[in-house]
Amino acid sequence: MRNFLKATFALLLLVSAATAQMWTPELQIKVRAVGTPRVSPDGRRVVYTVSDAVTTADRSEYVSQVWMATSDGRENVQLTFADKSSTNPRWSPDGNWIAFTSTRKENKNNLYLLRATGGEAEPLTDLKGSVADFEWSPDGRSIAYTSADPKTEEEEKNDKAKNDFRWVDENVKMARLYVIPIQKDSAGKREPRKLTSENYNVGEFDWSPDGSRIAFSHSKTPLANDWTTSDVSVVEVATGKVTVFANTPAAENAPLYSPDGKWVAVSVSDNPPRWAQSGTIEIFSAAGGQPKTLAASFDGQPDVAGWSADGRRIYFSEAKGTGTQLYAFDVAADRIEEIKTTPAVYTAIDLNRAGTAFAFVRQTPESPQEAFVAAASDFAPAQVSRANADLRLPPVGKTEVVRWKSTDGKEIEGLLTYPVGYQAGRRVPLILNIHGGPAGVFQQTFVGGRGVYPIATFAARGYAVLRPNPRGSSGYGLEFRRANVKDWGGADFQDLMTGVDKVIEMGVADPERLGVMGWSYGGFMTTWIVTQTKRFKAASAGAPVTNLMSFTGTADIPAFIPDYFGGQFWEASDLYQKHSPMFNVKGVTTPTLIEHGDADIRVPISQSLEFYHALKAQGVPTRMLVLPRQPHGPTEPKMQLAAMQANLDWFDKYLGGTESSRQ
Repeated sequence: MRNFLKATFALLLLVSAATAQMWTPELQIKVRAVGTPRVSPDGRRVVYTVSDAVTTADRSEYVSQVWMATSDGRENVQLTFADKSSTNPRWSPDGNWIAFTSTRKENKNNLYLLRATGGEAEPLTDLKGSVADFEWSPDGRSIAYTSADPKTEEEEKNDKAKNDFRWVDENVKMARLYVIPIQKDSAGKREPRKLTSENYNVGEFDWSPDGSRIAFSHSKTPLANDWTTSDVSVVEVATGKVTVFANTPAAENAPLYSPDGKWVAVSVSDNPPRWAQSGTIEIFSAAGGQPKTLAASFDGQPDVAGWSADGRRIYFSEAKGTGTQLYAFDVAADRIEEIKTTPAVYTAIDLNRAGTAFAFVRQTPESPQEAFVAAASDFAPAQVSRANADLRLPPVGKTEVVRWKSTDGKEIEGLLTYPVGYQAGRRVPLILNIHGGPAGVFQQTFVGGRGVYPIATFAARGYAVLRPNPRGSSGYGLEFRRANVKDWGGADFQDLMTGVDKVIEMGVADPERLGVMGWSYGGFMTTWIVTQTKRFKAASAGAPVTNLMSFTGTADIPAFIPDYFGGQFWEASDLYQKHSPMFNVKGVTTPTLIEHGDADIRVPISQSLEFYHALKAQGVPTRMLVLPRQPHGPTEPKMQLAAMQANLDWFDKYLGGTESSRQ
């Protein structure tokens, strides 16, 4: 017994030492992300990807590799080991092969083929461009894929000669649909065949069960502003003949054949499409004709996972409050049934070809992403990956759902993360964190993951963090999502302020040590807040929209603000000015950090520069961090580290979180 106790004590010391580390930005980027899990046709195996941060002297990127596990999770093996990422693994219909995409050659995303038993991967394509998405044919003899038009030889020559001028919105490269055989021809080659040549951009697609046709969505261009133009057509694989299938002023997307091939489910937006989106699932006869519109879902944004094996149900998921809910449409009865699940956030939900098993990624505020499987018959999830088991992560601050009444009586919900080891009754610095969108939503995702706002590290340093879902958010129904139309910075601002008041009333937040931060629309609201109140001691605005007029004229989504505000800025100039932080910036005193990627075309960096220079001119303490090469959200680990550390330093300076955590 004495030896047993000694051994147990020694083991406890080892575990304690392994978990004694404190949360830091460096640790947060080490947390692995899990993606695209898919169950084999026989339901016995699962493939998925694991993404690791690579930060060396000359590299800063996330690299994904393909893994395979048995469906009971007892066996796990890494299948790919290239220096570059391997992603999007998909099973062949017979379960003997795995196709995936990889950037291992010249950073072009090409198709590769790998035996399910392992070995060397063989390249299927060698494109000048990149493969966007792909699907096996039902007989496993070919693969359909989409790829954007490559540059012509003349364009490449002009690039080298620095003669590479371009015209805006002209010569846009469209994605086309191709099919490539698995077997090589007599010359030892695989020649892809183009199925679409029309002047539109191909999006999602699905094979008919007999392999004779492919239904696909397509839009006017690949530009983000043109998602509203999406329609669905069908192409005959043998001849390349294209027939229009669903073509209305609504946006039709994601066609999916029923198992018997008689029906096609299509995701359809409201008509006309709105940027605060809402939609339904419509069922079309594969032969064409008028569709049957299924009952509206709770949030109006159903994300279809697949048909049941008997074709009687369609499975889908969508946000519901701070979690994810899975549902089944009874097609004949036009009834939605809720699938009982453990409260969590479920993403990348996929139904296998046989319709017998789901694969998905699940996470909670306390547990990072992992791959799970569940039988379609009973949905009892079983974890199959252990991607983060060896990290020995330290404890995170407790996260709970809180609710409060806004000034007009509307109930608002959010997530409150407490400092690690929080003692009830103790007041601590509070950071208000605001999501983007505005139709985004804060869900119960793992607080120790990647990003620009290191929630786990803030909590380890003694901060509480409130993440509200004000009106305009998804997850609470269409009426709630559109309740901020023509009113950015109005009632949604009150939703946020009453949320802060709630946490103060709870005895958690110190009203003298309040901070605010947010990215994109959250950045808009952060810059708006500092123009409206002086109750916050520090602010951090990431990629903020600060001037609704100049944003509309420079962003890649020029239709966005006019849709929310009921007209172009020359038609509603007073409204644009009234709701722009830049036109309310006089008198701001809150120390404000600004962060922005210089390759951001969604919210151009000029939006931040306008606000930065206005603060500087008024003598407000301000700094602006420019993140080279980064789009609307930083994608490189080192740039994420820089943003996280800057946020920590800024709030430590003005709120004293680290100091308070030591008291």
